[in-house]
Amino acid sequence: MAEVLNSVVDSIGGTPLVRLDRLTAQAGVRGRILAKLEYLNPGFSKKDRAALGIIEEAERSGAIKPGQTVVELTSGNMGTGLAIICAVRGYPFVAVMSKGNSEERARMMTALGAEVILVDQLPGSVPGQVSGGDLALVEQTAKAVAAERGAYRADQFHRDGNWLAHYRGTGPEIWDASHGAVDAFVDFIGSGGTYAGVARALKERNPLIKCFIVEPKGAAAAAGEPITQSEHPIQGGGYTMPDLAFLNNVPIDGYLQVSGDEARQVTRLLARSEGIFGGFSSGANVAAALRLLNGDQSGKTIAVVICDSGLKYLSTDLWS
Repeated sequence: MAEVLNSVVDSIGGTPLVRLDRLTAQAGVRGRILAKLEYLNPGFSKKDRAALGIIEEAERSGAIKPGQTVVELTSGNMGTGLAIICAVRGYPFVAVMSKGNSEERARMMTALGAEVILVDQLPGSVPGQVSGGDLALVEQTAKAVAAERGAYRADQFHRDGNWLAHYRGTGPEIWDASHGAVDAFVDFIGSGGTYAGVARALKERNPLIKCFIVEPKGAAAAAGEPITQSEHPIQGGGYTMPDLAFLNNVPIDGYLQVSGDEARQVTRLLARSEGIFGGFSSGANVAAALRLLNGDQSGKTIAVVICDSGLKYLSTDLWS
């Protein structure tokens, strides 16, 4: 039933789940891909859920004081989500981001009232390709700014509000919308919060559902593969972190690696065939699902997340 919401924050979640039948037909595979359109959240990404979960967790526990500044490192999506929530809840917000991320993200956060601090990449790093080393520099700056300002650190890699938002929201929504007709789930990992939350929720409902982690080719640290190419264009993840806290004791049925070129091509195919305007990681997820349908998951139903909007990549080579 339609209703008037108290704020834009109340519109976070409840995103559609849609079939990608035109794309699978064009790719010539048997089976179905169900895409969770997280780019339809108000900040155009799945990170709105995690941002809200982290702030609400801090409010419930008393870890954040009224009007206290919030600081977080971001590739842009978590920062956008936090900028929206902090604007509504009355917390000044400082986003710390690598200069390697697309400039649209910084502009959007600034427009939403955030202070954005951009951190130089490592010498020799490529703009548009943020490595784990680049992120480590951002982390150093975020720690220093938080200490200097007495701020609350949102710390998306460790705050349970991140994965719990997907455990309580995204995962059950996928199950309910599909009426439990899901055989597998794949997810490109950054903090690992989406994978941990959705995998736990789906496995509790049906332990036979297979859950796969997706990483960039050459930067598959979670899979234990040698790191041969830490730089890649799939922004928001693939930071070559082998020990993500959220993945502890979470069931993992397998690992898939997707190249930047493959993610780019499938992201473009997703837009042309389905009218879904996603970003690089969305294409990585769909590419991984297509590979499974072309292999031992042929004929099955695979759920994926469309992580963010293609609008955040207009200055990159994704749409050139």
